[in-house]
Amino acid sequence: MPMTSLKRFQTALDHRQPDRPPMDFGATHVTGMNVTTVHRLRQALLGEKDYRVKVIEPYQMLGEIDAKLAEALGVDVVGVMGPRTMFGFENKDFKPLRLFDGTDVLVPGQFNITTDDKGDWYIHPEGDTSIAPSGHMPKDGFYFDAICRQEPIDEDNLDIRDNLEEFGPLSRQVVDFMVASARAAGAAGKGAILSAPGAGFGDIALVPAMWMRRTKGIRDVQEWYMATAANRDHVYAIFEKQCEIALGNLAVLAKALGDDVQVVFTTGADFGTQNGLFISPNAYRDLYQPFHKQINSFIHNNTNWKVFIHSCGAVSGLIPDFIESGFEVLNPVQCSARGMDARKLKDAFGNRLTFWGGAVDTQKTLPFGTARQVYDEVRGRIDIFGKNGGFVFNAVHNIQAQVPIENVLALFKAYRDSSN
Repeated sequence: MPMTSLKRFQTALDHRQPDRPPMDFGATHVTGMNVTTVHRLRQALLGEKDYRVKVIEPYQMLGEIDAKLAEALGVDVVGVMGPRTMFGFENKDFKPLRLFDGTDVLVPGQFNITTDDKGDWYIHPEGDTSIAPSGHMPKDGFYFDAICRQEPIDEDNLDIRDNLEEFGPLSRQVVDFMVASARAAGAAGKGAILSAPGAGFGDIALVPAMWMRRTKGIRDVQEWYMATAANRDHVYAIFEKQCEIALGNLAVLAKALGDDVQVVFTTGADFGTQNGLFISPNAYRDLYQPFHKQINSFIHNNTNWKVFIHSCGAVSGLIPDFIESGFEVLNPVQCSARGMDARKLKDAFGNRLTFWGGAVDTQKTLPFGTARQVYDEVRGRIDIFGKNGGFVFNAVHNIQAQVPIENVLALFKAYRDSSN
């Protein structure tokens, strides 16, 4: 008899062999699909020619994997997130929008854009077009880039409070929203992953704070990375206070959510490039690991949740440190990067880490390969990562726009065939 989604998920996380690897598409902001790809997938799989997919994460323009599509694909895991988007407005009051490529979608009611003489789109914090935009999509583009709005800074008089304004105690509304999502997942027999707010120390996607109307402190990407070395003590002090706030919020969420959640996504800071580490292991141990350990220790001491880290690139040199920090789940498992060979990763760390992702290369194979190449790569990755559990089926990061739909279908066919 087939396992339930929740049983399948728990079995894999416990490094035991499930009936098939549990699948996630759409449960986090790093395991989804561009809205245009979701649109074409619904057309191909469900025959829904006129269905408008909701954009639920406008920064990356990710499409909703709703219950109907999730059931058709075999998705086992549901996301537990807050109600607001990366641009500060809520996912509600959806309205129609036609994208540059002609795809008709739905966007949140406060998804308000302005344009320039080139036809580029600009999106604004909280949908308020009277203030400077915080995101830019070039004409004929598919997602937004953050706009740096860093105000002039005085390096001799930096104030940690300026980089802490986005953190604070969770409101009752946000906690209740997350509780409802987690309970709905349980009622549907699905697994659940919580995206914990405020625990992503130095996550460069969050430093520009696109959701804030005004951004004080160090907000420019280049300035931030330089500050981690040139102003290390200042950044460390920011992390100390951020950690204190995050621990307070985790205490609230641990009590409210309990075992309705099985995994918590705490950090998405990238430490790897295509060819190597972005920082040295010593720099990780000095600036990031102390806070990762505090967060993960609290989670392990107060919940049954496994802890999920997202870090792109060639991070094999840091995996032992991630494990020492208390992480049990690694994503996106970028097998195309140097030193990230799937079999070597599984052999070296498969008894200590769950690999969440890695099923297909989204840089080359999925967008540019043949359907047969996609099928073969997916079957091979499932054979490697799926042995003895410890694997959640997902691509290497989000599936992008303009991927041939036959390749997307080959991805899911390979998954189904591997379970037969």
